Amino acid sequence: MGTTTFSKGRHGEDAAARELERRGITVITRNFRSPHGEIDIVATEGETLIFVEVKSWGVYSIDNLELSINKKKRVRIIETAKFFLQKHRKYSGMAIRFDIIFIGQCAVTHIESAWTENV
Repeated sequence: MGTTTFSKGRHGEDAAARELERRGITVITRNFRSPHGEIDIVATEGETLIFVEVKSWGVYSIDNLELSINKKKRVRIIETAKFFLQKHRKYSGMAIRFDIIFIGQCAVTHIESAWTENV
C-alpha cells in the first residue's frame, strides 16, 4: 500500500515542527482552520508570530514552490492569519512573519519571511 497524500503531509508537518523546535521556535498550534483555509503551523519566536506553510514534495524541487504557493494561496493564508488573530487577541501586538518550510527528498529548507503582508 502506497503513502497517501494525507500521511505524507502529516509526516512533513511533523518534520517541520521538529525543525522549528530545534531552532528554538515554539509551535502554538498545527492545522489551524478558518472559513478561508488552513495554516499548517502557527508558532512564536520571541515577539514574532509565525505562520508556516509546509510543502512536502518527493518529486518536485524547491524551485517549483511558486507553482503551489501562488498569490491565491498566499491570500488564503493571510486571511486565515487574520482570523487567527481575531480568535487569539493575545497575539495581536506581535510582529507577523510568513514562512515556508520545504521538505524535500534529502533536506529540510526553512524560508523565513517568504512574503510579507500587513495583517
